Amino acid sequence: MPITIPSAKGLLGAALVTTLLAATTIPLASAADKAHDKPDDELVIGMSFQELNNVYFVTMQRALQEAADDMGAKLVFTDARHDISKQINDVEDMLQRGVDILLLNPTDSVGIQSAVLSAHDAGVPVVAVDAQAEGPIDGFVGSKNFDAGYKACHYMGEQLGGKGKIAILDGIPVVPILQRVEGCEKALGEFDGIKVVDKQNGHQERSTAMNVTENLLQAHPDLAGIFSVNDVGSLGALVAIQSSGNDVKLASVDGNPEAVKAMQQPNSPLIAIAAQHPATMVTQALELAVKKYRGEESPSEVPIDVTLVTADNAADFHW
Repeated sequence: MPITIPSAKGLLGAALVTTLLAATTIPLASAADKAHDKPDDELVIGMSFQELNNVYFVTMQRALQEAADDMGAKLVFTDARHDISKQINDVEDMLQRGVDILLLNPTDSVGIQSAVLSAHDAGVPVVAVDAQAEGPIDGFVGSKNFDAGYKACHYMGEQLGGKGKIAILDGIPVVPILQRVEGCEKALGEFDGIKVVDKQNGHQERSTAMNVTENLLQAHPDLAGIFSVNDVGSLGALVAIQSSGNDVKLASVDGNPEAVKAMQQPNSPLIAIAAQHPATMVTQALELAVKKYRGEESPSEVPIDVTLVTADNAADFHW
C-alpha cells in the first residue's frame, strides 16, 4: 500500500504544533475552532489521493462517493499520481473552489505541510487518511499497522511449527511500514525456534520484490518463510517462490483482491494476509471530518482494525 514519510516538528505562528509520528500519537490543531452550519446536502467534500492507479484507493474512492451521495453532498477528488507538487496544487485548487472539509491521503507527509497550512488558514478541517500528514491536521484515520504485522507473522510462525529461518521483505522506512515490521518481529520472537536471518527492501513493488526474493532464496536455500510488508510485494515474491520450487511460506499485509485470490490456489505459498479495510477507513474519515467541521466533540485519531485472512476464510473476504 502506498505510504508516506515520517513527520518532524513544525512551528505555526506563535503556537507550537508538534508532529510526532508514533503508533499512538498524532499531532492535531484546531482548524475547526468554530462550528459551521451548512446542512449535509450543501457540503462540498474534497479528497486528494496520492494515486488512483491502485485497487486499494479505487475501492476507497468508490466508498467515499457512495457516502457523499448518501449525504447529498458534493465530492471533489484528485489524483496526485505520487507527485507532491501536483498534490499541493490540487489542494490549493480545491480550497479555491470552496471545499468545506478536506480528506488528505498524502504522497509525502512532510512535503504536504504547506497545503495543510493553507487549509488550516482557510478554516477547512483536514483529516489525514491511511497515511499521516505533517502540519495542523484535525484528525487521522488509519489501520493498526503493528497489529497487521503481528497477526500475519504469528500465524506464519504457528504454521511453521514454531521453527525455521525467516526473511523480511521490507519497504521504504516510513512509520506504517516500520510498525508492520515491528509487529512481525514481535510475533516471531515469541517462537524459540524461529530466527529472522535476513531483511531486504522490496520497495513494495512487484518486480523489485520478485528480484529481491530470488536473491533471498539463493542466499538462504533453507529459508522457511518470508514476510512481505504489502501485497503488491508479496505477489512478486510469490512468483519467485513458485519458480524456485522451494517450500517457503509467505505472509503479507493489505487484502489486495489478486493476492486473496492467489491464496486460494491449491498449495499456495501465500498463507496469511493481514487485510486492511479501505472502504471503512475512508467513511470513518468522512464522519470524523464532518464532526470537526461542525465543532462537535470527536476523537483525534480513529484506528481501524485489520482482519487476518487465511485459506479458511479467503473466499468470503473482499474489499
